[in-house]
Amino acid sequence: MAYATIIAMLALIEYFYFGMQVGGARARTGVKAPAVSGNEEFERFFRAHQNTLEQLVIFIPALYASAYYVHPLFAVAGGVAFLVGRMLYFRTYTADAEKRGPGMIITVAGTMVLTLGALVGALLQIF
Repeated sequence: MAYATIIAMLALIEYFYFGMQVGGARARTGVKAPAVSGNEEFERFFRAHQNTLEQLVIFIPALYASAYYVHPLFAVAGGVAFLVGRMLYFRTYTADAEKRGPGMIITVAGTMVLTLGALVGALLQIF
């Protein structure tokens, strides 16, 4: 489980970094808390960060379940795809929201591989 934990902690560090970027965008654009709208640049940073949180809710349980029911290195592969996909998504979304597609596809692919792998692994253990 050490490999899965390393990937999970890297995902959380990445999420923290995205949060810091949101804070920077808030300061640069003058959007005062608690507002989350009013400046397109800030809104892109905020939404990219928020979307990452939404993805983490699916990713982290799938990561650990696939490490347990399939193999730790299988979880690492899906986890690396998630990390790379999220970074690409964040960078493209904050620059031009219309170009976020490839990062989202990589993120979703990594998460779905982990989720389906864990499901199949758990079912095989039962049967």
